Amino acid sequence: MGVPVRARRRRRSDRGAVALFVAICAAYVVLVIALVIDAGGRLRVAERTDAYAQEAARVGGQQLDQAAVLQGKGFKIQQDYVRQAADAYLALYGLQAGEVEFSGDGKVVTVTVRADYRPVLLGALGERKVTGKGSATLVHGVEKAETD
Repeated sequence: MGVPVRARRRRRSDRGAVALFVAICAAYVVLVIALVIDAGGRLRVAERTDAYAQEAARVGGQQLDQAAVLQGKGFKIQQDYVRQAADAYLALYGLQAGEVEFSGDGKVVTVTVRADYRPVLLGALGERKVTGKGSATLVHGVEKAETD
């Protein structure tokens, strides 16, 4: 005789379970890979934005107040030109300075840059603003390295 009807039904009920499990696991693996790739991309954009902000601050920090130097008032940044110089530098990369701040003594300039990050694989789900910040200090007559 053959296999009882109940035994045949029981065997058929497990059919395809492994395929379903593999399909679900594969979907999760693809999602994890997408998250890793897009998180890495966001870190690269954040690093690049910090570098742009640092360089914009450096360019802005080179805008000396020549009249103050000639009058013997010391070395200070010409604040009117700092933002223009920072914006001109950032415009080369399609960015814009969000904020330009100055220290009380006029020797430190801090530039904040904001950029959009659009993920490659996650689409609109992971869109975010990335902020970079950089500062430059005007130094004159450096004889040795400063340590903090």
